[in-house]
Amino acid sequence: MGKYFGTDGFRGTANENLTADHAFKVGRFLGWYYKELKKQKGDSSAPRILIGKDTRRSSYMFEYSLVGGLTASGADAYLLHVTTTPSVAYISRVDSFDCGIMISASHNPYYDNGLKLINGKGEKMEDDVIDLVEAYLDGELRAFGQEWKELPFAHDAEIGRTVDYVSGRNRYIGYLISLGVYSFRGKKVGLDCANGASWNIARAVFDALGAETYVINAEPDGTNINMNAGSTHIDGLRKFVVENGLDAGFAYDGDADRCLCVDEKGNVISGDHILYIYGRYMKERGKLLANTVVTTVMSNFGLYKAFDEIGVGYAKTAVGDKYVYEYMKENGCRLGGEQSGHIIFSKYASTGDGILTSLKIMEVIMAREKPLSELAAPFTVYPQVLENVRVKDKTAAQSDPDVKAAVEKAASELGTSGRILVRESGTEPLVRVMAEAENEDICHTCVNEIIDVLKRKGHTI
Repeated sequence: MGKYFGTDGFRGTANENLTADHAFKVGRFLGWYYKELKKQKGDSSAPRILIGKDTRRSSYMFEYSLVGGLTASGADAYLLHVTTTPSVAYISRVDSFDCGIMISASHNPYYDNGLKLINGKGEKMEDDVIDLVEAYLDGELRAFGQEWKELPFAHDAEIGRTVDYVSGRNRYIGYLISLGVYSFRGKKVGLDCANGASWNIARAVFDALGAETYVINAEPDGTNINMNAGSTHIDGLRKFVVENGLDAGFAYDGDADRCLCVDEKGNVISGDHILYIYGRYMKERGKLLANTVVTTVMSNFGLYKAFDEIGVGYAKTAVGDKYVYEYMKENGCRLGGEQSGHIIFSKYASTGDGILTSLKIMEVIMAREKPLSELAAPFTVYPQVLENVRVKDKTAAQSDPDVKAAVEKAASELGTSGRILVRESGTEPLVRVMAEAENEDICHTCVNEIIDVLKRKGHTI
């Protein structure tokens, strides 16, 4: 991760550590960079750069700042307006844009925002381009064989323009509808749109596929995105599903690149459950290429036990859907994701897509003619204890020989009946200590033993 960009873009509190000036400069760089790439190929046309945004109040400010920077550098900015991150990825790819930008801080509160950069293949931007963006923000840009203290402005007819591209969003909706293998007629489905980007998209898709659709948290006002709503606050949907006798419920986050589910009994169906349900469905139909589902190290130990029982292989990556997708792409895998609900179906999308995920779970319900609770039942979630420990130095804490010895001791005691994981936070001065075992008391014992060593060795704050 860089100085400004993490695994999911440049994120921060609006007009504090992520400002309108930052957005203008990101636009200036991207417009100039892609224009230079075109020039080197003998192409004098303006770069085409796609922009989408979620419903945060500050998203409009960042949109206009990006447009100002892009057009000043000679690029044309195409506006999808309020839309989802996966729609930006999809349209960037199918309509041959030079790159895409999504303005969103995902599941964060409304006062945060972010800039997610997407390449022309609909994938997260390459690290070498991100490095150049960061260098420009710091006034240290070196590219195309020279140093750039400032970037040239476009003049006369080369100044860029803005294009209303809401048709792209509508085409994305049509694409999702086209993926519906079954009619959902007769099924009652609840959608929690988190007052975010999916508010005017998700219902259109489910209605078109015949579902009796019930929607909550679809009245964005700029400050209520993710507020007691969506995939990070799912209790409201659980209650809603039970009270209205729904067959299933789906909760999205602010930019709708993740989805968690609720079964007909009100139980939460996590990303791990989704990987199990759809992974099993794919294997049964001979569609699970490489017989591998890609997970992260944070997936529940019970998921691997359940996969072992049905003969499904699995891989583990670092936390972040970026790393999941990279593994899938390199190894030809079709299904992967995170416990948090970032699920990637690589045949259909290059990023996590919450609405697509809900369609795929509905497909299994219809195909197997079973309720969601029954489909999830073979996967037993192991108790998990996770403690965030604030430390002085994350690297020093993890590399301490005594800490390592404590981790090895816990892992040895758990054996094949559980696991221990110690990893650093990517954004905070924290070490995360997690244990999973057959009962919660064992988890607490393992975690506390490691934390005691961290404290005794003086690593904690």
